[in-house]
Amino acid sequence: MGKISRALISVSNKSGLVEFARRLAGHSVELVSTGGTANALREAGLKVRDVSDLTGFPEILGGRVKTLHPKVHGGILAIRNREDHQSQVAASGIEYIDMVVANLYPFRETIIQQDVAVEAAIENIDIGGPSMLRSAAKNLQDVVVIIDPDDYSAVADEMDVHGGEVTLKTRLRLAGKAFESTARYDAAIAEFFADSLVVEGEPENQPAHGHSADALGLRRSTELPKLFSLFADKEMDLRYGENPHQRAALYQLDPSRRGALAANKLQGKELSFNNLIDLDAAWSLVSEFPDVACAIIKHTNPCGAATGETVVEAFTKARASDPVSAYGGIIGFNQAVTEDGARVILETFFEAIIAPEYEAGALSVLASKKNLRVLKTDQRGIEGSGFDIRMVGEGGLLVQDRDRGSVTASDLKVVSRRPPTEQELRALLFSWIIVKHVKSNAIVYARDGQLVGVGAGQMSRVDSVKIGAMKATLPVSGTAMASDAFFPFRDGIDEGARAGITAVIQPGGSVRDGEVIAAADEHNLAMVFTGMRHFKH
Repeated sequence: MGKISRALISVSNKSGLVEFARRLAGHSVELVSTGGTANALREAGLKVRDVSDLTGFPEILGGRVKTLHPKVHGGILAIRNREDHQSQVAASGIEYIDMVVANLYPFRETIIQQDVAVEAAIENIDIGGPSMLRSAAKNLQDVVVIIDPDDYSAVADEMDVHGGEVTLKTRLRLAGKAFESTARYDAAIAEFFADSLVVEGEPENQPAHGHSADALGLRRSTELPKLFSLFADKEMDLRYGENPHQRAALYQLDPSRRGALAANKLQGKELSFNNLIDLDAAWSLVSEFPDVACAIIKHTNPCGAATGETVVEAFTKARASDPVSAYGGIIGFNQAVTEDGARVILETFFEAIIAPEYEAGALSVLASKKNLRVLKTDQRGIEGSGFDIRMVGEGGLLVQDRDRGSVTASDLKVVSRRPPTEQELRALLFSWIIVKHVKSNAIVYARDGQLVGVGAGQMSRVDSVKIGAMKATLPVSGTAMASDAFFPFRDGIDEGARAGITAVIQPGGSVRDGEVIAAADEHNLAMVFTGMRHFKH
Protein backbone atom coordinates (compact mmCIF):
# COMPACT_ATOMS: atom_id res chain seq x y z
CA MET A 1 0.00 0.00 0.00
CA GLY A 2 2.88 2.38 0.65
CA LYS A 3 4.01 4.40 3.64
CA ILE A 4 2.11 7.57 4.50
CA SER A 5 4.48 10.45 3.72
CA ARG A 6 2.20 13.48 3.43
CA ALA A 7 -1.19 14.24 5.01
CA LEU A 8 -3.55 17.08 4.13
CA ILE A 9 -5.59 18.05 7.17
CA SER A 10 -8.57 20.42 7.09
CA VAL A 11 -11.23 19.92 9.75
CA SER A 12 -14.02 21.88 11.41
CA ASN A 13 -14.25 19.37 14.29
CA LYS A 14 -10.84 19.50 15.96
CA SER A 15 -11.44 16.98 18.74
CA GLY A 16 -8.52 14.57 19.03
CA LEU A 17 -6.72 16.30 16.16
CA VAL A 18 -3.53 17.42 17.92
CA GLU A 19 -2.77 14.00 19.41
CA PHE A 20 -3.37 12.31 16.05
CA ALA A 21 -1.17 14.86 14.24
CA ARG A 22 1.60 14.20 16.78
CA ARG A 23 1.41 10.48 16.05
CA LEU A 24 1.58 11.19 12.31
CA ALA A 25 4.61 13.42 12.86
CA GLY A 26 6.19 10.56 14.79
CA HIS A 27 6.14 8.61 11.53
CA SER A 28 7.78 11.56 9.72
CA VAL A 29 4.53 12.42 7.93
CA GLU A 30 4.56 15.96 6.50
CA LEU A 31 1.50 17.87 7.71
CA VAL A 32 -0.17 20.18 5.19
CA SER A 33 -3.09 22.23 6.41
CA THR A 34 -5.37 25.22 5.95
CA GLY A 35 -6.62 28.20 7.93
CA GLY A 36 -7.81 27.50 11.44
CA THR A 37 -6.64 23.89 11.36
CA ALA A 38 -3.08 24.97 10.56
CA ASN A 39 -3.18 27.53 13.36
CA ALA A 40 -4.40 24.94 15.87
CA LEU A 41 -1.58 22.56 14.94
CA ARG A 42 1.08 25.27 15.10
CA GLU A 43 -0.17 26.41 18.50
CA ALA A 44 0.37 22.84 19.67
CA GLY A 45 4.00 23.05 18.56
CA LEU A 46 3.70 21.01 15.38
CA LYS A 47 5.43 21.85 12.11
CA VAL A 48 2.81 22.57 9.45
CA ARG A 49 3.06 23.46 5.78
CA ASP A 50 0.38 25.76 4.39
CA VAL A 51 -1.69 24.40 1.51
CA SER A 52 -0.94 27.63 -0.36
CA ASP A 53 2.75 26.63 -0.33
CA LEU A 54 1.78 23.28 -1.85
CA THR A 55 -0.36 24.85 -4.59
CA GLY A 56 1.61 28.05 -5.13
CA PHE A 57 -1.71 29.90 -4.90
CA PRO A 58 -3.12 31.79 -1.89
CA GLU A 59 -6.40 31.02 -0.16
CA ILE A 60 -8.96 33.46 -1.56
CA LEU A 61 -12.55 34.62 -1.14
CA GLY A 62 -12.48 34.41 2.63
CA GLY A 63 -11.49 30.75 2.55
CA ARG A 64 -14.09 29.68 -0.01
CA VAL A 65 -11.25 28.61 -2.33
CA LYS A 66 -8.21 26.94 -0.80
CA THR A 67 -8.04 23.23 -1.71
CA LEU A 68 -9.84 23.38 -5.07
CA HIS A 69 -6.64 23.17 -7.08
CA PRO A 70 -5.00 20.65 -9.49
CA LYS A 71 -1.98 20.35 -7.22
CA VAL A 72 -4.26 19.19 -4.41
CA HIS A 73 -6.54 16.88 -6.34
CA GLY A 74 -3.77 15.72 -8.66
CA GLY A 75 -1.73 14.73 -5.62
CA ILE A 76 -4.70 12.81 -4.22
CA LEU A 77 -6.06 11.17 -7.38
CA ALA A 78 -2.80 10.14 -9.05
CA ILE A 79 -2.46 6.35 -9.22
CA ARG A 80 1.06 5.67 -8.03
CA ASN A 81 1.84 2.63 -10.20
CA ARG A 82 0.65 4.10 -13.50
CA GLU A 83 3.47 5.49 -15.61
CA ASP A 84 1.29 8.07 -17.38
CA HIS A 85 0.11 9.42 -14.03
CA GLN A 86 3.66 9.49 -12.72
CA SER A 87 4.94 11.42 -15.73
CA GLN A 88 2.10 13.98 -15.55
CA VAL A 89 2.62 14.46 -11.83
CA ALA A 90 6.31 15.07 -12.38
CA ALA A 91 5.70 17.44 -15.31
CA SER A 92 3.19 19.51 -13.33
CA GLY A 93 5.27 19.69 -10.17
CA ILE A 94 2.58 17.89 -8.19
CA GLU A 95 3.42 16.33 -4.83
CA TYR A 96 1.64 13.15 -3.74
CA ILE A 97 -0.85 13.38 -0.87
CA ASP A 98 -1.14 10.02 0.89
CA MET A 99 -3.73 10.88 3.53
CA VAL A 100 -6.67 13.27 3.65
CA VAL A 101 -8.11 14.15 7.06
CA ALA A 102 -11.21 16.28 6.66
CA ASN A 103 -14.64 16.80 8.09
CA LEU A 104 -17.27 19.12 6.83
CA TYR A 105 -18.73 22.48 7.73
CA PRO A 106 -21.62 21.95 10.17
CA PHE A 107 -24.44 22.45 7.65
CA ARG A 108 -27.02 20.16 9.26
CA GLU A 109 -26.23 21.50 12.72
CA THR A 110 -26.71 25.03 11.38
CA ILE A 111 -30.07 24.54 9.68
CA ILE A 112 -31.71 22.87 12.68
CA GLN A 113 -31.17 26.01 14.75
CA GLN A 114 -34.27 28.09 15.23
CA ASP A 115 -34.44 31.28 13.15
CA VAL A 116 -31.10 30.64 11.44
CA ALA A 117 -30.52 33.07 8.58
CA VAL A 118 -30.55 31.58 5.10
CA GLU A 119 -27.23 33.30 4.40
CA ALA A 120 -25.63 31.55 7.37
CA ALA A 121 -26.98 28.20 6.21
CA ILE A 122 -25.60 28.65 2.69
CA GLU A 123 -22.19 29.74 3.99
CA ASN A 124 -22.02 26.42 5.87
CA ILE A 125 -22.19 24.43 2.64
CA ASP A 126 -18.76 22.86 2.29
CA ILE A 127 -17.37 22.58 -1.25
CA GLY A 128 -13.69 21.76 -0.93
CA GLY A 129 -14.12 19.25 1.89
CA PRO A 130 -16.47 16.85 0.08
CA SER A 131 -14.37 17.14 -3.07
CA MET A 132 -11.20 16.10 -1.22
CA LEU A 133 -12.97 13.31 0.62
CA ARG A 134 -14.42 11.85 -2.57
CA SER A 135 -11.09 12.12 -4.40
CA ALA A 136 -9.27 10.36 -1.57
CA ALA A 137 -11.96 7.69 -1.21
CA LYS A 138 -11.89 6.99 -4.96
CA ASN A 139 -8.13 6.45 -4.84
CA LEU A 140 -8.24 4.30 -1.72
CA GLN A 141 -5.47 1.97 -2.86
CA ASP A 142 -3.02 4.89 -2.58
CA VAL A 143 -4.70 7.35 -0.19
CA VAL A 144 -6.14 7.00 3.30
CA VAL A 145 -9.21 9.13 3.97
CA ILE A 146 -10.42 9.96 7.49
CA ILE A 147 -13.61 11.89 8.18
CA ASP A 148 -14.39 10.76 11.73
CA PRO A 149 -12.16 11.66 14.73
CA ASP A 150 -13.18 8.32 16.26
CA ASP A 151 -10.96 6.65 13.62
CA TYR A 152 -7.79 8.56 14.52
CA SER A 153 -6.57 6.16 17.17
CA ALA A 154 -7.17 2.97 15.15
CA VAL A 155 -5.37 4.37 12.10
CA ALA A 156 -2.41 5.56 14.18
CA ASP A 157 -2.20 2.18 15.91
CA GLU A 158 -2.15 0.43 12.55
CA MET A 159 0.61 2.72 11.32
CA ASP A 160 2.61 1.84 14.44
CA VAL A 161 2.22 -1.86 13.69
CA HIS A 162 2.93 -1.65 9.94
CA GLY A 163 5.72 0.91 9.84
CA GLY A 164 3.65 3.88 8.74
CA GLU A 165 1.36 1.96 6.38
CA VAL A 166 -2.41 1.33 6.56
CA THR A 167 -3.97 -1.94 5.40
CA LEU A 168 -6.32 -2.22 2.43
CA LYS A 169 -9.10 -3.47 4.71
CA THR A 170 -8.95 -0.28 6.76
CA ARG A 171 -8.65 1.92 3.66
CA LEU A 172 -11.76 0.30 2.21
CA ARG A 173 -13.74 0.79 5.42
CA LEU A 174 -12.70 4.45 5.66
CA ALA A 175 -13.46 5.10 1.99
CA GLY A 176 -16.95 3.70 2.40
CA LYS A 177 -17.45 5.88 5.46
CA ALA A 178 -16.35 8.95 3.51
CA PHE A 179 -18.73 8.29 0.61
CA GLU A 180 -21.57 7.62 3.03
CA SER A 181 -20.88 10.87 4.86
CA THR A 182 -20.74 13.02 1.72
CA ALA A 183 -23.93 11.35 0.46
CA ARG A 184 -25.74 12.27 3.68
CA TYR A 185 -24.29 15.76 3.51
CA ASP A 186 -25.38 16.34 -0.08
CA ALA A 187 -28.84 14.92 0.67
CA ALA A 188 -29.27 17.43 3.52
CA ILE A 189 -28.31 20.29 1.19
CA ALA A 190 -30.60 19.01 -1.57
CA GLU A 191 -33.50 18.78 0.89
CA PHE A 192 -32.77 22.28 2.15
CA PHE A 193 -32.95 23.79 -1.33
CA ALA A 194 -35.86 21.65 -2.52
CA ASP A 195 -37.95 21.91 0.60
CA SER A 196 -36.90 24.78 2.79
CA LEU A 197 -36.16 27.76 0.56
CA VAL A 198 -38.83 29.91 -1.02
CA VAL A 199 -38.64 33.35 -2.62
CA GLU A 200 -40.57 35.98 -0.74
CA GLY A 201 -41.27 39.57 -1.67
CA GLU A 202 -39.27 39.64 -4.91
CA PRO A 203 -40.40 39.30 -8.54
CA GLU A 204 -39.41 35.97 -10.07
CA ASN A 205 -37.27 37.76 -12.68
CA GLN A 206 -35.45 39.89 -10.10
CA PRO A 207 -31.72 39.91 -10.91
CA ALA A 208 -29.75 38.20 -8.15
CA HIS A 209 -26.33 39.62 -8.92
CA GLY A 210 -24.57 41.26 -5.99
CA HIS A 211 -27.17 40.39 -3.37
CA SER A 212 -26.93 38.04 -0.41
CA ALA A 213 -29.37 35.17 -0.04
CA ASP A 214 -31.25 36.97 2.72
CA ALA A 215 -31.37 40.24 0.79
CA LEU A 216 -32.94 38.42 -2.14
CA GLY A 217 -35.89 37.49 0.04
CA LEU A 218 -35.12 33.80 0.47
CA ARG A 219 -36.76 32.37 3.57
CA ARG A 220 -37.27 28.99 5.20
CA SER A 221 -40.48 27.19 4.26
CA THR A 222 -42.74 25.60 6.85
CA GLU A 223 -44.16 23.03 4.44
CA LEU A 224 -43.50 19.29 4.59
CA PRO A 225 -40.50 18.32 2.43
CA LYS A 226 -40.81 17.88 -1.34
CA LEU A 227 -37.70 15.71 -1.19
CA PHE A 228 -37.44 13.14 1.60
CA SER A 229 -34.27 11.07 1.89
CA LEU A 230 -33.49 8.46 4.51
CA PHE A 231 -30.09 7.33 5.73
CA ALA A 232 -30.01 4.92 8.64
CA ASP A 233 -27.15 3.12 10.36
CA LYS A 234 -27.69 -0.42 11.53
CA GLU A 235 -27.51 -0.44 15.31
CA MET A 236 -28.01 -4.14 15.82
CA ASP A 237 -29.45 -7.29 14.32
CA LEU A 238 -32.47 -8.65 16.18
CA ARG A 239 -33.30 -12.31 16.71
CA TYR A 240 -36.38 -11.89 14.53
CA GLY A 241 -39.19 -9.47 13.80
CA GLU A 242 -42.75 -9.50 15.07
CA ASN A 243 -42.73 -13.24 14.32
CA PRO A 244 -39.89 -15.78 14.15
CA HIS A 245 -40.08 -16.15 10.37
CA GLN A 246 -39.34 -12.43 9.84
CA ARG A 247 -35.82 -11.00 9.73
CA ALA A 248 -35.30 -7.77 11.71
CA ALA A 249 -32.71 -5.18 12.68
CA LEU A 250 -32.68 -1.81 14.44
CA TYR A 251 -31.53 1.12 12.31
CA GLN A 252 -30.78 4.62 13.56
CA LEU A 253 -32.00 7.57 11.48
CA ASP A 254 -31.31 10.42 13.87
CA PRO A 255 -27.82 10.63 15.44
CA SER A 256 -29.21 12.81 18.25
CA ARG A 257 -30.92 9.66 19.63
CA ARG A 258 -34.04 10.40 21.65
CA GLY A 259 -36.37 8.41 23.85
CA ALA A 260 -36.07 4.64 23.91
CA LEU A 261 -33.34 4.71 21.23
CA ALA A 262 -31.14 6.75 23.57
CA ALA A 263 -31.39 4.07 26.25
CA ASN A 264 -28.51 1.98 27.54
CA LYS A 265 -29.35 -1.60 28.47
CA LEU A 266 -27.99 -2.18 31.98
CA GLN A 267 -28.95 -5.84 32.24
CA GLY A 268 -31.12 -8.59 30.79
CA LYS A 269 -31.66 -10.59 27.64
CA GLU A 270 -31.21 -9.09 24.21
CA LEU A 271 -33.95 -6.77 23.06
CA SER A 272 -36.53 -8.01 20.58
CA PHE A 273 -38.38 -6.18 17.81
CA ASN A 274 -41.57 -6.15 19.91
CA ASN A 275 -39.68 -5.08 23.06
CA LEU A 276 -38.35 -2.00 21.28
CA ILE A 277 -41.77 -0.97 19.99
CA ASP A 278 -43.32 -1.33 23.45
CA LEU A 279 -40.40 0.41 25.19
CA ASP A 280 -40.85 3.35 22.84
CA ALA A 281 -44.58 3.41 23.60
CA ALA A 282 -43.96 3.31 27.37
CA TRP A 283 -41.38 6.07 27.32
CA SER A 284 -43.46 8.29 25.02
CA LEU A 285 -46.43 8.05 27.37
CA VAL A 286 -44.66 8.74 30.68
CA SER A 287 -42.72 11.59 29.09
CA GLU A 288 -45.99 13.49 28.77
CA PHE A 289 -46.25 13.93 32.56
CA PRO A 290 -44.35 16.40 34.75
CA ASP A 291 -45.25 14.43 37.90
CA VAL A 292 -44.04 10.95 38.83
CA ALA A 293 -45.67 8.64 36.28
CA CYS A 294 -45.70 4.95 35.42
CA ALA A 295 -47.08 3.20 32.35
CA ILE A 296 -47.43 -0.52 31.69
CA ILE A 297 -47.59 -1.38 28.00
CA LYS A 298 -48.91 -4.51 26.33
CA HIS A 299 -48.82 -4.74 22.54
CA THR A 300 -48.21 -0.96 22.27
CA ASN A 301 -51.33 -0.10 24.31
CA PRO A 302 -51.29 1.04 27.94
CA CYS A 303 -52.98 -1.53 30.15
CA GLY A 304 -51.94 0.45 33.22
CA ALA A 305 -50.96 4.07 33.84
CA ALA A 306 -50.88 6.32 36.87
CA THR A 307 -49.22 9.24 38.56
CA GLY A 308 -48.29 9.38 42.23
CA GLU A 309 -46.19 11.00 44.91
CA THR A 310 -43.61 8.22 44.63
CA VAL A 311 -42.53 5.58 42.13
CA VAL A 312 -44.06 2.90 44.37
CA GLU A 313 -47.41 4.68 44.43
CA ALA A 314 -47.44 5.33 40.67
CA PHE A 315 -46.49 1.73 39.87
CA THR A 316 -48.95 0.20 42.35
CA LYS A 317 -51.81 2.26 40.93
CA ALA A 318 -50.78 1.47 37.34
CA ARG A 319 -50.62 -2.27 37.98
CA ALA A 320 -54.01 -2.15 39.67
CA SER A 321 -55.53 -0.81 36.43
CA ASP A 322 -55.31 -4.30 34.88
CA PRO A 323 -53.10 -6.72 36.83
CA VAL A 324 -53.90 -9.63 34.50
CA SER A 325 -52.78 -7.81 31.34
CA ALA A 326 -49.79 -6.29 33.16
CA TYR A 327 -48.17 -9.74 33.37
CA GLY A 328 -45.32 -9.88 30.84
CA GLY A 329 -45.64 -6.21 29.95
CA ILE A 330 -43.18 -3.35 29.55
CA ILE A 331 -42.90 -0.70 32.29
CA GLY A 332 -41.95 2.94 31.80
CA PHE A 333 -41.13 5.49 34.52
CA ASN A 334 -40.31 9.17 34.09
CA GLN A 335 -38.46 9.35 37.43
CA ALA A 336 -35.65 7.39 39.04
CA VAL A 337 -36.60 3.86 40.15
CA THR A 338 -36.04 3.49 43.88
CA GLU A 339 -35.04 0.36 45.78
CA ASP A 340 -38.55 0.11 47.24
CA GLY A 341 -39.98 0.52 43.75
CA ALA A 342 -37.78 -2.27 42.41
CA ARG A 343 -38.96 -4.67 45.11
CA VAL A 344 -42.60 -3.99 44.28
CA ILE A 345 -41.94 -4.39 40.55
CA LEU A 346 -40.51 -7.87 41.06
CA GLU A 347 -43.79 -9.07 42.56
CA THR A 348 -45.01 -9.40 38.94
CA PHE A 349 -43.25 -10.77 35.86
CA PHE A 350 -42.28 -8.07 33.36
CA GLU A 351 -40.21 -8.20 30.19
CA ALA A 352 -38.46 -4.83 30.47
CA ILE A 353 -38.24 -1.52 32.33
CA ILE A 354 -37.22 1.88 31.00
CA ALA A 355 -36.49 4.85 33.25
CA PRO A 356 -34.20 7.90 33.37
CA GLU A 357 -32.30 6.65 36.41
CA TYR A 358 -32.04 3.85 38.98
CA GLU A 359 -30.87 3.98 42.55
CA ALA A 360 -27.92 1.68 43.24
CA GLY A 361 -30.11 -0.37 45.58
CA ALA A 362 -32.75 -0.70 42.86
CA LEU A 363 -30.23 -2.14 40.42
CA SER A 364 -29.09 -4.65 43.05
CA VAL A 365 -32.68 -5.80 43.57
CA LEU A 366 -33.44 -6.00 39.84
CA ALA A 367 -30.23 -7.96 39.22
CA SER A 368 -31.86 -10.95 40.92
CA LYS A 369 -33.95 -11.32 37.74
CA LYS A 370 -31.12 -11.70 35.25
CA ASN A 371 -33.40 -11.98 32.21
CA LEU A 372 -35.28 -8.76 33.03
CA ARG A 373 -34.22 -6.07 30.57
CA VAL A 374 -33.37 -2.84 32.42
CA LEU A 375 -32.88 0.28 30.29
CA LYS A 376 -31.76 3.75 31.28
CA THR A 377 -32.42 6.83 29.17
CA ASP A 378 -32.15 10.53 29.91
CA GLN A 379 -33.83 11.79 26.76
CA ARG A 380 -37.50 12.70 26.93
CA GLY A 381 -39.47 10.95 24.22
CA ILE A 382 -41.50 13.99 23.20
CA GLU A 383 -38.61 16.45 22.90
CA GLY A 384 -37.32 17.77 19.62
CA SER A 385 -38.82 17.81 16.15
CA GLY A 386 -39.29 14.97 13.76
CA PHE A 387 -41.60 12.96 11.60
CA ASP A 388 -43.66 9.82 11.97
CA ILE A 389 -42.70 7.64 9.00
CA ARG A 390 -44.44 4.48 7.82
CA MET A 391 -43.94 2.24 4.82
CA VAL A 392 -46.97 1.39 2.69
CA GLY A 393 -47.16 -1.07 -0.16
CA GLU A 394 -43.92 -1.85 -1.99
CA GLY A 395 -41.92 1.33 -1.50
CA GLY A 396 -44.51 3.94 -0.58
CA LEU A 397 -43.71 6.28 2.29
CA LEU A 398 -46.25 8.06 4.49
CA VAL A 399 -44.76 11.01 6.39
CA GLN A 400 -46.46 13.15 9.01
CA ASP A 401 -45.54 15.37 11.92
CA ARG A 402 -45.34 13.53 15.22
CA ASP A 403 -48.45 13.92 17.34
CA ARG A 404 -47.25 16.41 19.93
CA GLY A 405 -50.66 17.95 20.41
CA SER A 406 -51.85 18.62 23.94
CA VAL A 407 -54.53 20.63 25.69
CA THR A 408 -54.85 22.49 28.97
CA ALA A 409 -57.96 23.31 30.98
CA SER A 410 -58.24 26.68 29.24
CA ASP A 411 -58.41 24.96 25.83
CA LEU A 412 -61.50 22.94 26.73
CA LYS A 413 -64.98 23.94 25.61
CA VAL A 414 -67.77 22.94 27.97
CA VAL A 415 -70.72 21.86 25.82
CA SER A 416 -72.97 20.21 28.44
CA ARG A 417 -75.34 21.99 30.80
CA ARG A 418 -73.23 20.88 33.74
CA PRO A 419 -69.57 21.91 33.79
CA PRO A 420 -67.03 19.46 35.21
CA THR A 421 -66.02 19.69 38.84
CA GLU A 422 -62.37 20.32 39.68
CA GLN A 423 -61.88 16.62 40.39
CA GLU A 424 -63.56 15.64 37.11
CA LEU A 425 -61.49 18.20 35.23
CA ARG A 426 -58.25 16.64 36.51
CA ALA A 427 -59.52 13.18 35.54
CA LEU A 428 -60.50 14.43 32.08
CA LEU A 429 -57.08 15.94 31.39
CA PHE A 430 -55.34 12.80 32.66
CA SER A 431 -57.51 10.54 30.49
CA TRP A 432 -56.91 12.75 27.45
CA ILE A 433 -53.16 12.19 27.73
CA ILE A 434 -53.64 8.43 28.01
CA VAL A 435 -56.09 8.09 25.11
CA LYS A 436 -53.56 9.72 22.78
CA HIS A 437 -51.38 6.63 23.25
CA VAL A 438 -54.12 4.02 22.65
CA LYS A 439 -54.82 2.46 19.25
CA SER A 440 -57.94 3.78 17.53
CA ASN A 441 -60.84 3.50 18.00
CA ALA A 442 -59.74 4.39 21.53
CA ILE A 443 -61.73 4.82 24.73
CA VAL A 444 -60.20 5.38 28.17
CA TYR A 445 -61.84 5.36 31.59
CA ALA A 446 -59.83 7.12 34.30
CA ARG A 447 -59.84 8.84 37.64
CA ASP A 448 -57.53 11.69 38.54
CA GLY A 449 -54.09 10.09 38.18
CA GLN A 450 -55.17 6.51 37.47
CA LEU A 451 -56.21 4.57 34.39
CA VAL A 452 -59.24 2.35 35.04
CA GLY A 453 -60.18 0.77 31.72
CA VAL A 454 -59.14 0.76 28.05
CA GLY A 455 -61.04 -0.06 24.88
CA ALA A 456 -58.48 -0.19 22.07
CA GLY A 457 -58.43 -0.79 18.34
CA GLN A 458 -62.07 -1.66 17.76
CA MET A 459 -63.88 -1.18 14.47
CA SER A 460 -66.78 0.64 16.14
CA ARG A 461 -66.45 3.23 18.87
CA VAL A 462 -69.33 1.91 20.92
CA ASP A 463 -67.59 -1.48 21.11
CA SER A 464 -64.50 0.25 22.52
CA VAL A 465 -66.76 1.85 25.14
CA LYS A 466 -68.19 -1.54 26.09
CA ILE A 467 -64.82 -3.33 26.13
CA GLY A 468 -63.15 -0.60 28.20
CA ALA A 469 -65.79 -1.00 30.89
CA MET A 470 -65.79 -4.78 30.66
CA LYS A 471 -61.98 -4.95 31.03
CA ALA A 472 -61.90 -2.66 34.05
CA THR A 473 -60.75 -4.29 37.27
CA LEU A 474 -61.34 -1.14 39.30
CA PRO A 475 -64.81 0.40 39.66
CA VAL A 476 -65.83 2.40 36.60
CA SER A 477 -68.47 4.32 38.54
CA GLY A 478 -67.40 7.93 38.97
CA THR A 479 -64.75 7.91 36.25
CA ALA A 480 -64.14 10.23 33.32
CA MET A 481 -64.29 8.83 29.80
CA ALA A 482 -61.99 9.99 26.98
CA SER A 483 -62.50 9.31 23.29
CA ASP A 484 -59.70 9.89 20.77
CA ALA A 485 -62.20 11.03 18.13
CA PHE A 486 -65.78 12.29 18.09
CA PHE A 487 -68.77 10.09 18.89
CA PRO A 488 -70.65 9.49 15.64
CA PHE A 489 -73.79 8.46 17.58
CA ARG A 490 -75.14 8.90 21.08
CA ASP A 491 -74.85 5.17 21.82
CA GLY A 492 -71.30 5.58 23.11
CA ILE A 493 -72.47 8.12 25.67
CA ASP A 494 -75.39 5.93 26.70
CA GLU A 495 -73.06 2.95 27.23
CA GLY A 496 -70.61 5.06 29.19
CA ALA A 497 -73.37 6.38 31.42
CA ARG A 498 -74.61 2.83 31.97
CA ALA A 499 -71.09 1.95 33.18
CA GLY A 500 -71.18 4.84 35.66
CA ILE A 501 -69.09 7.65 34.15
CA THR A 502 -69.70 11.24 35.24
CA ALA A 503 -67.73 13.20 32.62
CA VAL A 504 -66.61 12.91 28.98
CA ILE A 505 -63.76 14.46 26.99
CA GLN A 506 -63.77 14.21 23.21
CA PRO A 507 -62.76 16.28 20.16
CA GLY A 508 -66.27 17.10 18.94
CA GLY A 509 -66.99 17.77 15.29
CA SER A 510 -69.62 15.14 14.46
CA VAL A 511 -72.69 16.04 12.43
CA ARG A 512 -74.57 14.53 15.38
CA ASP A 513 -72.84 16.54 18.08
CA GLY A 514 -76.21 17.93 19.09
CA GLU A 515 -77.61 14.44 19.77
CA VAL A 516 -74.44 13.43 21.63
CA ILE A 517 -74.53 16.54 23.84
CA ALA A 518 -78.23 15.95 24.50
CA ALA A 519 -77.39 12.42 25.65
CA ALA A 520 -74.78 13.80 28.05
CA ASP A 521 -77.33 16.22 29.47
CA GLU A 522 -79.94 13.48 29.86
CA HIS A 523 -77.45 11.51 31.98
CA ASN A 524 -76.27 14.64 33.84
CA LEU A 525 -72.75 14.18 32.50
CA ALA A 526 -70.20 16.95 32.12
CA MET A 527 -68.86 17.00 28.56
CA VAL A 528 -65.98 18.99 27.13
CA PHE A 529 -64.66 19.31 23.57
CA THR A 530 -60.94 19.57 22.84
CA GLY A 531 -61.14 20.47 19.15
CA MET A 532 -58.22 18.06 18.66
CA ARG A 533 -58.28 14.45 17.49
CA HIS A 534 -55.75 11.76 18.48
CA PHE A 535 -56.17 8.90 16.01
CA LYS A 536 -53.39 6.32 16.37
CA HIS A 537 -53.48 3.65 13.68
